[in-house]
Amino acid sequence: MCHDTDSRPPAPPRSGEVTERGTLTLTAADGTEFAAAYAAPAGPARAGVVVLPDIRGLHPYYVALAERFAEAGLPALALDYFGRTAELPPTGTREQDFDWQTHIPQTTPDGVDADVAAAIGYLRERTRPDLPVITVGFCFGGSHSWRLAGSDLDLAGCIGFYGRPSMVGDVRATRPTLMVIAGADAATPVEEQLALAERLREGGGQVTTAVYDGAPHSFFDRAYGDWADACADVWRRVLQLADEVAAG
Repeated sequence: MCHDTDSRPPAPPRSGEVTERGTLTLTAADGTEFAAAYAAPAGPARAGVVVLPDIRGLHPYYVALAERFAEAGLPALALDYFGRTAELPPTGTREQDFDWQTHIPQTTPDGVDADVAAAIGYLRERTRPDLPVITVGFCFGGSHSWRLAGSDLDLAGCIGFYGRPSMVGDVRATRPTLMVIAGADAATPVEEQLALAERLREGGGQVTTAVYDGAPHSFFDRAYGDWADACADVWRRVLQLADEVAAG
């Protein structure tokens, strides 16, 4: 899995007031209720973020990451994948003992897309109808974020960490895409991810790869002091893409 139980995301390079934070329940177009976490900055929204977690769904790491994005001036919503196959989490987030092994195989791209569409709608409802929205995914969610770079959803950009090319399918990127690649990722060889980037580029979208040599899977963690410079560079790249889509 992507992160330890007590892991939390590193701080962004810019920090402002967060005026709202908390968990909630959203409803997808197919009627499925699913858990989510929302965080909003104090200033006007220029771009929004849908956070796609790893296999554990709405782990506290991703609630904290939504707040980090809000600190950086971006309203963000992190979602949970399991509204179709599991009860809503009683505490708002998935606990460490959640049986994700049972539920992950039951997720589908269509279900993920429906939940992302609902998340986009919520961000625009809370901000403005034309808010440009990007996805930021990790591991399982990173794979889906790369896949969404070629989808029909109204997204302005897609960012994925530590994804698996085998999950992406035969898609081509039609919007700006960032692939954050851990150089020492034991789960997926770097070469496979770079090959995916070449295939995604055939769709005409700008696909950028950022390979961090020697970095392990899930290095984007405030506890990984050895990778502080890499984390800072990741934040720079992520916020640069968000600022670019905000500027049109």
